[in-house]
Amino acid sequence: MKAIETISWDDAAGAVTLIDQTRLPGRCRLVRCRTVDRLVAAIRDLEVRGAPALGIAGAYGVLLAARRIHERDHALFLRSLSAEAEKVRTARPTAVNLSLGVRVVMDAAERAGSVKEAKENARDAATSFADVESRSCHAIGESGAALLPERCTVLTHCNAGALACGEWGTALGVVRSAIVQGKEVSVIACETRPLLQGARLTAWELQRDGVPVTVIPDSEAAFLMQRQEVDLVIVGADRVTRDAVFNKVGTYMHAVCARHHGIPFYVAAPLSTFDPVHASREVTIEERARDEVASCGGSVVVPDGVGVKNYAFDTTPHDLVTAFVTDIGVLHPPLDWEELGRAFGPAGTV
Repeated sequence: MKAIETISWDDAAGAVTLIDQTRLPGRCRLVRCRTVDRLVAAIRDLEVRGAPALGIAGAYGVLLAARRIHERDHALFLRSLSAEAEKVRTARPTAVNLSLGVRVVMDAAERAGSVKEAKENARDAATSFADVESRSCHAIGESGAALLPERCTVLTHCNAGALACGEWGTALGVVRSAIVQGKEVSVIACETRPLLQGARLTAWELQRDGVPVTVIPDSEAAFLMQRQEVDLVIVGADRVTRDAVFNKVGTYMHAVCARHHGIPFYVAAPLSTFDPVHASREVTIEERARDEVASCGGSVVVPDGVGVKNYAFDTTPHDLVTAFVTDIGVLHPPLDWEELGRAFGPAGTV
């Protein structure tokens, strides 16, 4: 399978390069973000999206700011860097990885004794963060592949593949690893209204890799479960709190239907997506623009003056999750958060 490099740091240009996911599947276009404001726009407009990829974007965003700030006084440099980092951190509110990536690199910069050392620390921390995310996805794939039968059909929602991570993927990383091991896996991708991340992104990724994939309307998933055409469900996560999984809206519906039909429901996510500090009620769920629902393909599909609710995420209680597939293995609820806390290390809390 050919690697997809979703987001990377161009050291020579001092820029963040990323695949513009709003153009897929029609065109695979690379965007080069040379300023923090341009990167923030890419995050808000979903040119880059997916929890691990947002974490990498956060880390690279602080590095980008460090390269762009020319202040020589160390204290003033850090003050400016902190202000720019805050722009990146608040670009989207729900996914925990974005703030984690920002904080890891800011912490490294703040440990420095000079501007030169701060910039070096930022580069080392950002590239290390991206490398860790990549290794985590492969570890998730290895952990999860054992859960898949030799022949199976996996249903997934939204996009938790290489485009959401940097390369390999979380939910799709499990699929890829299982196929590498010789298993016969086909995928049913829910289209994922309103922005069609399943139809546009998951289908594009899997077709590119030669993995059998079929796209369905979101509302068809329960019917296919009833017909026994789904063997298991695997989704990613944007945040896992002590009581719930935050993922693309529609995930909770699939979890309820899977439980009713006795189908395993797995959440694939690295430890960087786990939030041991907050309960679900304390997390802001992003509400996006009305136009994302009110129009489709350039055509108006909701009459003017009619209201729209467009939450980007929903919450799935842990008791609907069969297991969490992580970079430290398969974890079954209820989670031991004290043990997880030790695995996070000093940078692992929100």
